Amino acid sequence: MKKNILITGGAGFIGTALSLTLIGKGYKIRVLDNLSEQIHGSIPEKSHLFNLIKDEVEFIKGDVRNRQDWLKALQGQHMVVHLAAETGTGQSMYEIEKYTDVNIKGTSILLDILANHKDHSVEKIIIASSRSIYGEGKYQCIQHGIVYPKERKESDMLQKDFNVKCPICNTNAGLLATDELSKIHPSSIYGLTKQVQEEMCMIAGKSLNVPVVAYRYQNVYGPGQSLSNPYTGILSIFSTRIKNNNEINIFEDGEESRDFVYIQDVVDATILGIEKDEANYNVYNVGSGVQTSVLDVIRNLTKEYNANINYTISGNFRLGDIRDNYADLSKITIDLGFKPKVSFEQGIKLFCQWVSNQEIQSDQYSKSFEEMKNKGLLK
Repeated sequence: MKKNILITGGAGFIGTALSLTLIGKGYKIRVLDNLSEQIHGSIPEKSHLFNLIKDEVEFIKGDVRNRQDWLKALQGQHMVVHLAAETGTGQSMYEIEKYTDVNIKGTSILLDILANHKDHSVEKIIIASSRSIYGEGKYQCIQHGIVYPKERKESDMLQKDFNVKCPICNTNAGLLATDELSKIHPSSIYGLTKQVQEEMCMIAGKSLNVPVVAYRYQNVYGPGQSLSNPYTGILSIFSTRIKNNNEINIFEDGEESRDFVYIQDVVDATILGIEKDEANYNVYNVGSGVQTSVLDVIRNLTKEYNANINYTISGNFRLGDIRDNYADLSKITIDLGFKPKVSFEQGIKLFCQWVSNQEIQSDQYSKSFEEMKNKGLLK
């Protein structure tokens, strides 16, 4: 018999894609979501994501910070996929109470209910963690071998030196794929909240005998990504600026890179955790295993949109941002048989085709830029 699954944040980008795929596999889905204006716009009921699922799932409009909403949503559910979170790395550095309230307190209420209501039916929790918990990630120093660098120094970056340094000898270090055994040392409030979420769930899950699977998602992109949220998702942020004929400001030197993973690959990996007992009490990277520079992103976007948009490599930088990363996928491949199917070249075509069929959104990026600048986080 297929299980009943509660997806918190199920009207969001990953949540809607996951909900629809699980429904296609015969699961009954309940969604708890507050329809945040930052994601869904000023009239959330008209949001593209919400309308994808509203007639397909049992929808509860509620907040993970509200115990009564949790109690209502958890009734009769066999699994919880906990996606609900505030997700902007830069924004988290000045919206600290909000990020800790939603991400940490919201999760604590879930675990508190499971610990104190023994009649619950929850058999497994999937927690959405993040690669941000690794900070700069795993590097190689010629002299000192594998190292885990601290956050880059503002004084270096003001001199246009954006390289990551060995924490021992301060020479430039070379990027390695970050595996799950790498040091956990987030460089943003967002990353710290995801670390706490993950560890809370693992500790409580073991004590309650409720298996937990934690997924450290890389930079997820694809159709359905919010085009109005100026705080997260550079593909959507850049796309909205391009569609509004606005110049793009590229931070640092443009060579900073991320591991971009396509939405359906993320959904497929998540479902493996839902369905496979081998995943229980494990943490997994979910990514493409490939690093892609910001300049490559811009070149691909302008090509796909056939756009002639000016972009400036400004040397600006955000405190708390990492330089590079890509995931080591060995563990999830060995344990669960996961391999990403969609390359960045394929995925960006699908994403751009979808964007071109959407209504052009108001570009709010300048607002977020000024916010960071006023808070002293943008240099």
